[in-house]
Amino acid sequence: MIQSETLELLEWHRLCQHLSTFAATKLGAIVARALPIPTTLEESKELLAQTKEVYQLESRLTPGLSFEGIQDIGDSLERAELQGILSGEELLAIATTLSGARNLRRVIDNQEDIPILTELVAELRTYPELEQEIHRCIDERAQVTDRASQKLGEIREDLRKLRGQITQKLHNIIQAKSGALQEPIITQRGDRYVIPVKAPQKDAVPGIVHDTSTSGATLYIEPNSIVSTGNQLRQAIRREQAEEEVIRRNLTEQVAAVKPDLEKLLAIVTTLDIATAKARYSFWIGANPPRFVNRQEQEIITLRQLRHPLLVWQQQHEQGHPVIPVDLLISPHIKVVTITGPNTGGKTVTLKTLGLAALMAKVGLFVPAREPVEIPWFDQVLADIGDEQSLQQSLSTFSGHVRRISRILNALGSQESGVRSQESEGRSQEVNIVPQSPVPSPQSLVLLDEVGAGTDPVEGSALAIALLQYLADHAQLTIATTHFGELKALKYEDIRFENASVEFNEATLSPTYRLLWGIPGRSNALAIALRLGLKPEVVEVAKSQVGEATDEVNQVIAGLEAQRRSQETKAAQAQELLRQAEKLYTEVSRKATALEEREKDLRASQEVAVQQAIIQAKGEIAQVIRRLQQGKPTAQDAQQATKALSEITEKYQPAPPPKPKPGFMPKVGDRIRIPKLGQTAEVLTAPNSDGEFSVRFGIMKMMVQLQDVESLDGQKPEPITKPKPAPAVTPPPAPALAIRTSKNTVDLRGKRVADAEYILEKAISEAEGPLWIIHGHGTGKLKQGVHAFLHQHPRVSHHESAEQADGGTGVTIAHLE
Repeated sequence: MIQSETLELLEWHRLCQHLSTFAATKLGAIVARALPIPTTLEESKELLAQTKEVYQLESRLTPGLSFEGIQDIGDSLERAELQGILSGEELLAIATTLSGARNLRRVIDNQEDIPILTELVAELRTYPELEQEIHRCIDERAQVTDRASQKLGEIREDLRKLRGQITQKLHNIIQAKSGALQEPIITQRGDRYVIPVKAPQKDAVPGIVHDTSTSGATLYIEPNSIVSTGNQLRQAIRREQAEEEVIRRNLTEQVAAVKPDLEKLLAIVTTLDIATAKARYSFWIGANPPRFVNRQEQEIITLRQLRHPLLVWQQQHEQGHPVIPVDLLISPHIKVVTITGPNTGGKTVTLKTLGLAALMAKVGLFVPAREPVEIPWFDQVLADIGDEQSLQQSLSTFSGHVRRISRILNALGSQESGVRSQESEGRSQEVNIVPQSPVPSPQSLVLLDEVGAGTDPVEGSALAIALLQYLADHAQLTIATTHFGELKALKYEDIRFENASVEFNEATLSPTYRLLWGIPGRSNALAIALRLGLKPEVVEVAKSQVGEATDEVNQVIAGLEAQRRSQETKAAQAQELLRQAEKLYTEVSRKATALEEREKDLRASQEVAVQQAIIQAKGEIAQVIRRLQQGKPTAQDAQQATKALSEITEKYQPAPPPKPKPGFMPKVGDRIRIPKLGQTAEVLTAPNSDGEFSVRFGIMKMMVQLQDVESLDGQKPEPITKPKPAPAVTPPPAPALAIRTSKNTVDLRGKRVADAEYILEKAISEAEGPLWIIHGHGTGKLKQGVHAFLHQHPRVSHHESAEQADGGTGVTIAHLE
């Protein structure tokens, strides 16, 4: 009972209603409006994993997951199992549902890194043969088609003929008796064809009157000439209906045969729809995936910038006020948090926000907070919240509070609790809560609003202290709001307690709705009363009644709040500096990456240019060689070739690197520094060939070495290198050009291989450079023999075919060592 009360107090049904608007199917919306809450951590993790994978999948797919065609076919499946005959609309809905489920499975199977969804649809059976059979027998208008059976096709052919005969006869009557007719039209009454005849001229068209107009001026008559044909038409219609029923019965039996699989399909598709609705709702409210933490492993509850989901909905959907978030950072040893502060300051909203966040995480929804979202898994969320801020409850009485708290304690595991309440003339006298034989439920979250309020302050404060101490032993976390000052001191007596307060702006005399941790709040009742218009003299008398001690405590708390605000300002400034540094680092890294890419591109383009230059140089050298090969070369030709090669070398040789910039050289009159002496001096003479020169500092003159001084700006002098005698330059010999002449050419055409080997051996022994061997093409045996001989000859380093201008593959060039 307390669980349902808590859901009502937290307005969980409103959140579920909002969630249902994101469902794509009717069944999904129904389930979302009454969303079941898991009872195990494993189930919650499974649901959260489904939401994460759908969220990831929706970000990949442009239109997102499509549930087109999927309908609620549960009632149809039940009727099919009970041997009822399904209508064409129901059969068509089953076929479209099978098609939609198959499309869903296809989309999920084509994606990677979604193991939970892939496993979910692995057991999905969509029966394409059943879908095809339904579409063969049922058309888009949910009518049975002519092709459903041969018999039905024949019956409908008869029907068309009979209708044609009837309409033809009626047209003839209309033309012949047009004066007796009210209108020249053919209409129907029931399944009989009739024509409208004027009542005074009914005898002009003898037949059966099936209907009369409201005024009685028109009679709808079936002429006697078509009565027999009409009877045949009625019988054919009955046969058509019977055959259609047979066809639909056969299809219904096929559906009933696979009912368990279709129910499973419906459950899987609904699960996918709910997960998709959760992902889309989470995205819409700007939520992030939670991680379940274990406080026994010293993990902290981290909920930064936590927002109330219903207020977020109101802001975005109904153009409400901006939502002010709260920060909840609760250490593992904290069991009870007491929130104090003025009324309307946001204490109750904080309780509801935390309660909804815990429930959202349990059902697999993301939590509207900044990442990382870290929250424990609570097996129970129990709440006693009731004030004028609730949309559905008025201010609770003390008795109502106690009864609800008693149910909370029972839900925590108490076997027996007693509540005695006596009320006389509207006043509560005494209430005792005595839990006995507790069986702890350490995973529960308890939310108490205005604990101990509504009775004598002394007794209410004592009851609140006892209750919170009990909850510290028997619940994982308790959040309580209060105005009792005694509860603020529990933090200093028990490390399991913590204080928090809602901030109050004394300048505007209004709350800021921000939650401050570690600082007890002030009620500010007198300041609020003054703002609301209470006479100042009354407020002053009230201040004098409060006492100096309370005033001093309030001053201390005000000082703490001011110090906290200062720290938050400095933290915000530090955060801004860190953000700017990160932005600068990102920009520098991006520019460095761009420079590296540009350097790679330049290096690649330079390599391409070098390769192109090499290819062009080789082409020009080849042209020089061909010119030498044409005719008998002379010394003058060789000289011209050498000159051309030198020009090519100068053309394509890279430019020499620039000479290094000369260093510092002292001149007469310059001021220099002598580091060894720690003095500055004036140069009297220029350095000689040994690097010595005269300087003066003060009244002293001395000779110093060039390497012992430096310029005033720290430059080292350039060392003096003594000129060396230039050695005699012997011009290098011109490189031997591989030029084909009559002396290095051997013609073996027409020779046998044995004779060719003898000639080659002699030519190789006399040659001093490459040897051109002409063997021609022929049968190829001479060429093979020549190549085999060259391959094994010790003086031949390698051989290759000549260029196309020199004979190509009919000439082999042998390079000798």
